Amino acid sequence: MKHLAAYLLLGLGGNTEPSSADIKGVLESVGIDADEERLEKLIGELKGKNLQELIAEGSSKLASVPSGGSGGGAGAAAPTAAGGATTADAPEEEKPKEEEKEESDEDMGFGLFD
Repeated sequence: MKHLAAYLLLGLGGNTEPSSADIKGVLESVGIDADEERLEKLIGELKGKNLQELIAEGSSKLASVPSGGSGGGAGAAAPTAAGGATTADAPEEEKPKEEEKEESDEDMGFGLFD
């Protein structure tokens, strides 16, 4: 990703065919070492291609990817106890409900409109 980011930055700067030396220069300027193998593979795959067309093509492909869920399925039922009793037979323990106290602006030392 770092190699691709450097390639795209150079493309935005007007360099339509960045070389490996150009990309290394960008990465080294921020203290990152370039991986020569990945860099050569990236340059080989992008050689002679228009960045704007690649981005547009990738965006259209990404739009067709489902990116949401229906909320998932319901959880499985809990197993019954060893004696055969279900949770409905067990007496319910009442838990005292704790109410959350609202914090006031005075507690923080400043007000909203001070």
